[in-house]
Amino acid sequence: MSDDSAKTWVEAEWADSLDEELEMEIDDNLIAKDLAFISDKRHKSPLDRNTYFYELLRLQSELVKLQDWVQHTGEKIVVIFEGRDAAGKGGVIKRITQRLNPRVARVVALPAPSEREKGQWYFQRYVPHLPAAGEIVLFDRSWYNRSGVERVMGFASEDQVEQFFNDVPEFERMLVRSGIKLVKYWFSITDEEQQLRFLMRIHDPLKQWKLSPMDLESRVRWEDYTKAKEETFERTNIPEAPWFIVEGNDKKQARLNCISHLLSMLPYEEVPHEAITLPERRFNPDYERKVLPEHLYVPQKF
Repeated sequence: MSDDSAKTWVEAEWADSLDEELEMEIDDNLIAKDLAFISDKRHKSPLDRNTYFYELLRLQSELVKLQDWVQHTGEKIVVIFEGRDAAGKGGVIKRITQRLNPRVARVVALPAPSEREKGQWYFQRYVPHLPAAGEIVLFDRSWYNRSGVERVMGFASEDQVEQFFNDVPEFERMLVRSGIKLVKYWFSITDEEQQLRFLMRIHDPLKQWKLSPMDLESRVRWEDYTKAKEETFERTNIPEAPWFIVEGNDKKQARLNCISHLLSMLPYEEVPHEAITLPERRFNPDYERKVLPEHLYVPQKF
């Protein structure tokens, strides 16, 4: 391969990486006709696109180094993502895991508890998902459902909530004592920004699946969720596992700020690797490749 062709190939791979991110971004810029009346209310990000992509890819390369360090050292990492509905938790989680090995970094997003799980010790359903050595686990919602949605929506009694507040500090201290590094993020947005994002989801068929009945009810109970958040911070912000608030009104800033902060919380180092040499392909002059039936191939429509 000549130097020019190699350069062209590398540039194409780099462009493909950008395209992958662009595909994830396109839906943020599609405003349905029904939403034309709010388009002027959407704030413009202070981050220009080039800066955002450059910083995102730079931070993602650091996340790969973090992943290597976690595997090499056998560290156990838990990151909790909580906060307002539509505050951008999912977008940050996607960017964190986008270029990582799913066998090392996995996302846990549990459904509503089954009848059997409702009869268990509250933390029991979360414990099996905790990391083993060399793993990173990202909780998209976590045991804090008890002091948030379960409390506000009446799915948990006041006695159960009080028991949770009594138990969770010691539960998290146990995790930290066991060697788990626990980082907790709360994503915050304004009332108006959440309203705009919900309207986008209502009118955009690609996003309607994101809008659950619980999300709609959270608009009605905004102040109840605020009170629940304030007490959660007051009673669970412990030195061993403090809360960190991510301002989520600007999605791009929230993604970069959260990833940058997460990296700063972990003492990772670049793990040296032996140089990798691509072995030569074995060639058998007597082997003839079989012609496969055409119906086995996916039709090339594009």
